[in-house]
Amino acid sequence: METLAFEIALRYTHFISILLITGAMAAEWILMKPELTRSELKRLSRIDAIYGVAAVLVVAAGLMLWLLGVSKPETYYTHNWVFLTKIGIFNTVGTLSVFPTVFFIKRQKGRPEEVVPVPAWIRRCISLELLLLAAIPLCASLMARGYGYIGN
Repeated sequence: METLAFEIALRYTHFISILLITGAMAAEWILMKPELTRSELKRLSRIDAIYGVAAVLVVAAGLMLWLLGVSKPETYYTHNWVFLTKIGIFNTVGTLSVFPTVFFIKRQKGRPEEVVPVPAWIRRCISLELLLLAAIPLCASLMARGYGYIGN
């Protein structure tokens, strides 16, 4: 029973964190404009912090599900090209998120009403993150149906 409760807690943390990541990314995309005030940048920075905490939680819970073999053996994931693709996509999204994060942090200081131009590539970066993020549930669905496993 303890193992089942642990697995449920890990899966719940994993799913809630995924929802937080998606919500934060969507909020950043919706709030992003060619020009932002410093107070808007501060708000985006707080939303981005939620994204960061959720990303750490999703990785921690996911690693425990994977490496502790809570519901499936570790090799089920390690020898699954769909899972490895999913991890690669998540890592790419995380790497892309560094650029907007640094931009938000560096540009938020100053008078709250001061307007700051946002480079187009920052806005495109957030759009690309959301697009890639949408591919992750497809990989998870394929894995759940047993696709991608290249073991015995």
